[in-house]
Amino acid sequence: MASETIRTAPAAPLRSRLPVNWLGLLPFTAFAVLFLILPTMKIVIGAFQRPDGSFTFANVANLNTPSILAAYWISIRISVASALLGCAVGFAMSAAMVLGGLPRWIRGPLLTFSGVASNFAGVPLAFAFLATLGPVGLVTVFLRSHLGIDLRLLGFNLLSFWGLTITYLFFQIPLMILIITPALDGLKREWREAAEVLGATGLQYWRMVALPILFPSLLGTFALLFANAFGAVATAIALTGSSLSIAPILLFAQIRGDVLGDPHLGYALAFGMIVITGVANGIYIWLRARSERWLK
Repeated sequence: MASETIRTAPAAPLRSRLPVNWLGLLPFTAFAVLFLILPTMKIVIGAFQRPDGSFTFANVANLNTPSILAAYWISIRISVASALLGCAVGFAMSAAMVLGGLPRWIRGPLLTFSGVASNFAGVPLAFAFLATLGPVGLVTVFLRSHLGIDLRLLGFNLLSFWGLTITYLFFQIPLMILIITPALDGLKREWREAAEVLGATGLQYWRMVALPILFPSLLGTFALLFANAFGAVATAIALTGSSLSIAPILLFAQIRGDVLGDPHLGYALAFGMIVITGVANGIYIWLRARSERWLK
C-alpha cells in the first residue's frame, strides 16, 4: 500500500500591518497631549511644589484665605446664574423650535448660529458688549437719549456681576440649544399620544412624562454650562479687567510675573478650578449616559 504524503502549504510570510485607520487620530492625540494633558500635569505638580521644586501642601492650604475664597465664590455665583438662565432660555427656544409651531426652516439657521455663537468668546465678545451695553454703548446711549432711561441710574453696570453674567449668556444659551435639541428630538410621539388617550392634559404630560425623562439631560447640561462659565477667562479679563475679582482673573494675576505674583499659588488656584470643572463635567457625562437610555 503506497504511503500517502501529506503536503502542507508553505506558511505565508508574516506582514506587519500598519493600523492605517488610527492614523487620523494622531494629529488630535498630539494636540491633546501637548496642549491639554502636559499643561494639566504641570499645573497639578506645580500646585504641590515650592519654588525650589520640593514637595509641599502650603500652596493648596493658602487657598483658604478670604480673598481667594471670595474669588471662588463670585465665580461660582456667576457660573450658577449664567447656567440657570442659559438653561431656561435655551430650553424654551429649543422646545419652540422642535415641539412648537415654528416654521421648519428656522431650525437650520438657529442651529448654525448656535454652533458659531457657542464658541464666540474672549476679546471680540467683550468688545461687542462694551460697544452695545457699555457706558457709551449703542443701546445705552439710545435708551438715555430717546427714552430717558439711564441704565447706570437703574444700577446696571456691565463691569459687574450681572454684566458679566449677561455677557456669558451669549455663548451659554446657544450651547444649551445644541445639547438639548437632540434630547427633545428623542421624545417619542407615542408617549404624548398615550398620555392624551389616558386623559392627560398638556401640562400633565410635561410634568409627569416629558420632564422626568428630560431631567437627567437638563441637570447634566446645567453642570456642563456651569463648567463652561467657571473656566472662562479671556472674556472676563477683556471685559472687567481687575474690577471684578473672580478666580480666573486672580489666577492670571498670580502667574503673569508681577512683583507680588506667586506662580505656584497660581498653580494651586488652577488646580482648584480643574477639580471643580472636572466634577461638573463628570456629573454631566454620568447624567447624559442615564438620559440616553430613555431616548434611544
